[in-house]
Amino acid sequence: MSERIEYCLEPFVEALKSFGMNPNRAQIRMFIQYYEMLIKWNQSVNLTAITEFDEVMLKHFIDSASFGVLKEPTAGKKLIDVGTGAGFPGIPLKILFPELDVTLIDSLQKRITFLNAVIEQLGLNEIRALHLRAEEAGHQPEYRESFDYCVSRAVANLAVLSEYCIPFVKVGGLFVSYKAADCSKELDEAGTALSHLSAEISNTKDVLLQFKAEQIKRRLVVIRKTAPTQEKYPRKAGIPAKRPLR
Repeated sequence: MSERIEYCLEPFVEALKSFGMNPNRAQIRMFIQYYEMLIKWNQSVNLTAITEFDEVMLKHFIDSASFGVLKEPTAGKKLIDVGTGAGFPGIPLKILFPELDVTLIDSLQKRITFLNAVIEQLGLNEIRALHLRAEEAGHQPEYRESFDYCVSRAVANLAVLSEYCIPFVKVGGLFVSYKAADCSKELDEAGTALSHLSAEISNTKDVLLQFKAEQIKRRLVVIRKTAPTQEKYPRKAGIPAKRPLR
């Protein structure tokens, strides 16, 4: 019989409550299952360099959940997570907001295989993981301007990331980019790109992430789409990163 591991979960629950969420036992169990699958699969598939329990809680789960401070998700809304990697922030958001219809996309099939295993193991509904590049999916009618929210924790510059993400968002919808607290220069430089993409920064929200004694400052950049994005965006693979919109 395998030894049962006891996790320290109270700081995790307190962190979620600070974002206005009150997770139930079933949701907490899902996070533990997710963590254990992440660690197991990470031995053979490169999913994350962060594997210690406390660090995963803070830097992946609590960080992902910080979207909740916006108090946006409501029943029937559609969310896409671009460059989801090991499922962040999309899967934590689906666990915490089960009413969301969630699409996860990533360019690596191995990650998609992992995500589908998590979705099945956790018994999640109205969520799918797709092997797609944002530059291509953003032009496909079933995805283009089809989502109320687009989220991304990708490390790309905001001007580049916006070109990948904003084409997925409905007019009036939101692209929420998870950024470091000291991203003001990046926000200033993204203004022209957002103008090209028919979007504008409507809000920024500074969030303190905390688990036990460790703290991280995060900034959520909320970008609202004001009109349909020109058909030429996103440009072909590789071009947005090489020639960001300026």
